[in-house]
This record gives sequence, C-alpha cells and structure tokens, in this order.
Amino acid sequence: MADPKGFMTTPRQEWPRRPVEERVRDWDEVYVPGALLPIISKQADRCMDCGIPFCHEACPLGNLIPEWNDLVSREDWRAAADRLHATNNFPEFTGRLCPAPCEAGCVLAINQPAVTIKNVECAIADRAWEEGFAPSRPPDRLSGKTVAVIGSGPTGLAAAQQLTRAGHTVAVYERDDRLGGLMRYGIPAFKMEKHHLERRLEQMRAEGTKFRTSTAVGRDIKADDLRTRYDAVVLATGATAWRELGVPGRELTGIHQAMEYLPLANRVCEGDLETSPLSAAGKHVVIVGGGDTGADCLGTAVRDGAASVTQLDIYALPDTERDEDTEPWPTYPVRIYRLSGAHEEARDLRTAPVADADARLFAASTLRFDGDAAGHVRSLHLVEVDARRRPVEGTGRTLPADLVLLALGFSGPDRKDGLVDQLGLDLEPRGTIARDAGFATNVPGVFAAGDAARGQSLIVWAIAEGRAVAAAVDRYLTGSSRLPSPIGPYDRPMAV
Repeated sequence: MADPKGFMTTPRQEWPRRPVEERVRDWDEVYVPGALLPIISKQADRCMDCGIPFCHEACPLGNLIPEWNDLVSREDWRAAADRLHATNNFPEFTGRLCPAPCEAGCVLAINQPAVTIKNVECAIADRAWEEGFAPSRPPDRLSGKTVAVIGSGPTGLAAAQQLTRAGHTVAVYERDDRLGGLMRYGIPAFKMEKHHLERRLEQMRAEGTKFRTSTAVGRDIKADDLRTRYDAVVLATGATAWRELGVPGRELTGIHQAMEYLPLANRVCEGDLETSPLSAAGKHVVIVGGGDTGADCLGTAVRDGAASVTQLDIYALPDTERDEDTEPWPTYPVRIYRLSGAHEEARDLRTAPVADADARLFAASTLRFDGDAAGHVRSLHLVEVDARRRPVEGTGRTLPADLVLLALGFSGPDRKDGLVDQLGLDLEPRGTIARDAGFATNVPGVFAAGDAARGQSLIVWAIAEGRAVAAAVDRYLTGSSRLPSPIGPYDRPMAV
C-alpha cells in the first residue's frame, strides 16, 4: 500500500473524454490520447489494501487488483503487467469494454466513489505494449495433441492462447473474413480501435496459433469431419441468435437488427465499404432496447449524421445511486443511471428532443410500426408501461422513424450453419449448449464455452470461460492440467 491515506486525500479522476463536437466527426476512441498516464499513479494510490478485497470476487477472472494497484502507484510497470497478465489474457480489451463489476465491489465504494480499477488496468496494458512487457510466449515443446476452436471472440481467443501455450497445436475457425467476433464487427471503433485486436492476434500467431477465416463449420466444413481431424473441439461461437420484436408492422423495410447495422458500419471503418447500405445519414432513427448494444447503435448513428436518434428502454428511469435494498454492495447494480460516451454525445447534441434523459425514453414499449405506400417504415407507436410492463392508459405517442434498430439481446447460438445439429448437441431449455461441470458437451471430445453455453454475458466472463475451458481440455488431453481455471460453468455473478 503505497499511500495509506490516498483514498482520503485523492478524489476519483477518470480518463477524460475528448470534446463531443470533436469526437463525433471521427471513429477514433472517445478518450483523450495520453491523458491517462499522468493521473493513474495517484488514482492507484486510492486502493485501500482492504482486508478482504471484494473486487476479486466481483471479477470472474480473479484479477489481482490490489497487487497491481500498489505496483502502479510505485510506477513498477513491468511487475504490474506481469500480475495483470497472470489472470487476464487481454486486459486492453477489458480495460476498454468491460462495465467494471470490480469497481462495484470495491470496498471504497461503500461510501465513496470507487477506485478507477478499469482505467488502471487499461494503463497497465497499454504501457506493457509500449515497453515490450507483453512478448509472445511460444511453448517449449509440443504435446502432439490438436485442438480446433470454433469462434474467434474473446472466449475462443483466450482458450486458443492458453492451449497453445500449454503445447497443443491449435487452429481457430472463424466464419467471418476477419478475426475477433463481436470485438471486430459488433463493437464500434470509438469504443475500441481495432489495432488493439490486431496486436494480440499477431502475438498469438507468433506463439503458434493457426487461424482459418471465412470458414463456417457446419457449412464450409462438416462438423463431424472437423471432429475426426482433431483430438478435441472447443465451441466458442457466441450467442448470435438475436431476439425478435413481434409487433404489427415488423415486416416493413427499414427495420433491422442491431447486428445487421453495426457490422456494416465497422466494415466502413475497415475500408471494405465507402458507405454503409444501412447508413443512418439524414434519417430519423429509433433504437428499441436500452442495453450496451443499443448504445453502440446510438453512437454509430450519431456519427452517421442521423437527423434524430431516440433509444427506447422498457425499464423506468433508474436512480443515479444504487438501491441498497435490491442491489446492495458489493453486487453489480444493473438498474442505475449511467452516461456512456454515446449517451453524452446524444445529450449534448440533442438528438432526441422528446427523450427523458440524453437520447433515452424510459418505460417505453413498442406497440406497432406504420409505413408508407412503398412499404417502408415511417413511424413507431409506443406506450408508457408500469413496473410490471403493463401499458399506462393515455400515454401513447408516435415517433418519426425512417430506420429502426432492434437491440433486444441474444438467446443462444445461431443454428443456421448446422453445427449444433450435425454434432447432435444437447441444448438447454433457453437454447444454449448444454455442458457438464467440466465444460464437456454430450459429444465426446467436444467442449462448449462462452455465450454459446453461458448465455449473453460480459467480456470478463467470456475470457474467464475461455481460460477455464482450456484447463478442462488440457486435462482431457493429458490427464492433468496446470492451467488456471478461474470459474466453473455454473458460476454466476454475485447477487442477493
């Protein structure tokens, strides 16, 4: 503990964002470049070195947060990077994309603003790359065992890296033309620039991991053929089966899923397209869904140059402080008002004059869509709902809508490629892949991890699943494993 009074003398200070008027004109990350390092050592000083660090329990990776906070406060960046990478394969991803349940579990957060754990993590990761503290780690010798990992999102990449470093020959199969899963085509560049992803992929290639892009297992390669070619198979395909909105008018053109809209915008940033065929430029946009994917659509539509953007959230406007009765410390408060970078932009630019706060209409449920003579959506009819989602009489209203984006979450793995059926996998009632306590499916040698089996979750859970399934596969192949296994398949976040 570098400064035993740091939490009393130093106020919380976060990585500042660039001015709204500047950042909405580009796709770069929203934060001021270089503004984190000058403040982060003092912020790390705020760590209390508490007797029971609940931040450990709040993070499924088991990150050694007080240890690397202390090292950063002393500016021992090499040791901090070693401690961070001991539990997390990709801290530059989580430091940008994770909603930081660790901060919700920070002991200081009982009565003060939490330590800026996420910012410290990001600073360590970035410094590690700058100083060469994250070298490739190829295995000393090969085991002679082969593993196929299907899916290159955070779960698949974490599993592949762990298994490669353990000495197994690993090939990652990705159905898209580029690697990264939702980190590539779902997460906008203003939240995480893709060079962070490319850097890790190059590290993995240097370690010996093989990658096969534009290959949909089940369609381009039969699942049984892949199963016979490898000693083990890890299914990390994600939960990409999106939820639908069954209301009158859904068949109108101009109504799209968020994951139809966001990948095209990312392809523009990649240089594949000059403009997106679903661009929001000049259109009145309504986003149905109040989660992070909806916020990603919001920030993207603002940068597209939409005429207006409104986001609908079926839940009531939450308080700015946690409800200690329903979501007490140290649990992660889901229902709390948060202002993401996209919402800050929408608020300052007044993209939705009818909104309750920033660009959001709360307690709003969609009733129907109306269109023009050509069958294109032109308006959305909604109604206010109570806490039990029952319509409130006399609260109906109509919003102009030339483009509607559905961001309602995901129910399980997409079965259109045929992978699930070809392998004969058992499924849970909710549509996810069934597995036992060792991450194994009902098919011998086939394991499942990440959102495909757990259901839609956070990036820290995805990476933790990848590390845990790697240990399970290593044990299956060799009889034992020294790889860390931070979670089990049935573990869940802290709750009341």
